Amino acid sequence: MKLFQNCVAMDIKSEVLKEIGGKIIEHRKRNKQTQEDISFFTGIEVSEISRYEKGKINLTISTLLKFSQALNIHPKELFNFDLNKHKIDL
Repeated sequence: MKLFQNCVAMDIKSEVLKEIGGKIIEHRKRNKQTQEDISFFTGIEVSEISRYEKGKINLTISTLLKFSQALNIHPKELFNFDLNKHKIDL
């Protein structure tokens, strides 16, 4: 049972990271910014920005704030999405 719960938690974590990455892309494109622009404003390497946008790596609070400042949005905008309900019910 514990293994199943860990797998479900990993699925939720992966989904959240992908959703946040998608929001970064959405706001970046809306602002007509490139990954290079975001790199300039955040000090984060372009290759790492790509990995954040794909949901491949965790964001710290500090990194989340850097992205929101570079995108000129409130940090909560990066969490404006719905998780699949069936993945949350255990």
